Amino acid sequence: MPVRIVQLGTARSADEGLRIGTVRRPPRGVPKSQFSSQNWYDVWYPNLAPSAETMKLGQSAQAGPEGDRDWVTFRKKYRAEMAEPDTSRSLDLLAALSQRTNFAVGCYCDNEARCHRSLLRELLSERGAKIA
Repeated sequence: MPVRIVQLGTARSADEGLRIGTVRRPPRGVPKSQFSSQNWYDVWYPNLAPSAETMKLGQSAQAGPEGDRDWVTFRKKYRAEMAEPDTSRSLDLLAALSQRTNFAVGCYCDNEARCHRSLLRELLSERGAKIA
């Protein structure tokens, strides 16, 4: 019963389970009553989203040498944020839940390779989560 790492707003897998949005802000222009039915998320959990300052680094981490440096900086800062006690316990909880139930975590980014979603995948794997 794995955890899936997904792009919010995309079609759900048949056995995906609960979808958790690890984003700073809800989707713009979407009524709260439609977050789930439009495949955004069932539960909003911004605790695992990068801080606003760190998120700006991630958004600037595009292709090219400068983007690579920004990505390394973003990665380091985000992992440090996720090592804080509250967020670390959240990751431990999700890793444990992945052993018993299906669920998904995700964000809006198109490119997972340059998104905190890829780092969530790593962090959960490091804690023994079953990843789909």
